[in-house]
Amino acid sequence: MIAELVDPSKASGKAPRSVRLFAPVLPDIAEADRILDAALAQYDAPLSPLIEHLQHYRGKRLRPALLFLVAKACGGIAPAHHTLAAAVEMIHTATLVHDDVLDDAETRRHVPTFNANWGNRSSILLGDLLFTHAFHLTSFVDGRACRIIGEATNRVCAGELKQIRNRGNWHLAESEYFDILDGKTAALTEVCGQLGALYAGASERIVAAAACYARNLGLAFQVADDLLDLTGDEDRVGKTLGTDLAEGKLTLPLIHALAVLPASEAAALRHRLANFTVDDRRDVAQTLQKTGSIRYAERLAEDLARRARESLAALPAGDCRTSLELIATWSVQRER
Repeated sequence: MIAELVDPSKASGKAPRSVRLFAPVLPDIAEADRILDAALAQYDAPLSPLIEHLQHYRGKRLRPALLFLVAKACGGIAPAHHTLAAAVEMIHTATLVHDDVLDDAETRRHVPTFNANWGNRSSILLGDLLFTHAFHLTSFVDGRACRIIGEATNRVCAGELKQIRNRGNWHLAESEYFDILDGKTAALTEVCGQLGALYAGASERIVAAAACYARNLGLAFQVADDLLDLTGDEDRVGKTLGTDLAEGKLTLPLIHALAVLPASEAAALRHRLANFTVDDRRDVAQTLQKTGSIRYAERLAEDLARRARESLAALPAGDCRTSLELIATWSVQRER
């Protein structure tokens, strides 16, 4: 699976669009994968089946790609970038493992989740192992990198906690929704832009611009992901859908619908959401189409992607900046 993703000879034609956009840095993604694999290779039976299953969780490699593309655009990729990319991808994978436990999800990327195969206890401990390994890897770079990645991981965990504490809060405000997203998703994409530029020797202005790009990209990506949870096709997306509402998570289209519906209809929708099952997903999606809430969320995601692209004006022009611009557009147009 990894070889197929990172082989530059396959980065055209029928290759996934995300892979084609990552073409300038595919060998670097492969090196980050090698570092990640080497860090986990020490674990044998009975952990080896879990470690092998991690291959299925490493999909698009968006975060390493962002880090490398920014670095290459800003002056060049150094060995530190490969280690940092492996660490960030490890943290991201840990959050996926934990998210599947929290959401009681059964599939991810067309395969059973860790909790479906090995239960919640093993899944939580595996996620913890990935977190600790990420910081172990980062320590080989320097203390500054540990601090930056540590701050980003704190934001991720705080965002997840805020989301959990707001489960079943059918009066969640749009500003509160974006505050959650700023931590749980945007923090890790933002740190990729920051680290890519910083460890390429870029100026403070360019580091800030790269971080701003990646933060807005992360927000746009998550809004699009939340839309897919309501309107996507499970066969295309490759994971259990409808889990957000089943777990009491209010996302942007529903926040908009509840704000524009008459009070009596909003109250009826809140009652339905409180008793939601995944079988209700398509009916709820139809309601959101009627209120214009799907299009509202799509436009907001597109605006965030536009802001991301505008931030790239500070970076030197070239193939890598072009890829970053196209990734921002792809992030809100994807079907998986």
